[in-house]
Amino acid sequence: MIVIAHNIRSLYNVGSIFRNTAAFGAEKLYLTGYTGTPPRKEIAKVALGAQDLIEWEQGEVNDVISSLKKGGYRVYGLETGGEDIASFTRPEKLALVLGSEVEGIEPAVLDQLDGTLNIPMAAKRSLNVSVASGIALYQLIKATPRKGV
Repeated sequence: MIVIAHNIRSLYNVGSIFRNTAAFGAEKLYLTGYTGTPPRKEIAKVALGAQDLIEWEQGEVNDVISSLKKGGYRVYGLETGGEDIASFTRPEKLALVLGSEVEGIEPAVLDQLDGTLNIPMAAKRSLNVSVASGIALYQLIKATPRKGV
């Protein structure tokens, strides 16, 4: 699985996303938009070395999504109102887009995705992006991938 962190403003959230992607064995992390990149002390403080364990690359979100789709990846966003992540059948090659803490994933990016996934909640409407990324990665990693999709 590949993760795309797009327009994440908090460097502490970026550090936590590095840690989550490393912990759950993601293949790669793309940092797009205004998402900060290492080396930054704020990222390192939370990542605790994960920024050195996970392959990462800075890129332009449209180019990254296009390239992944050409490589056979299905690209989904983590967003409110999407398909329940607990019942999602994971494709073998999956990329997950995480969006801005305040605005979520912008409409122009949503238009390029194969769909959106949501974490059902009893109260409130959203979670901090780094918390949500940990929940989503755990759920998606443990799901058996569907071959050939």
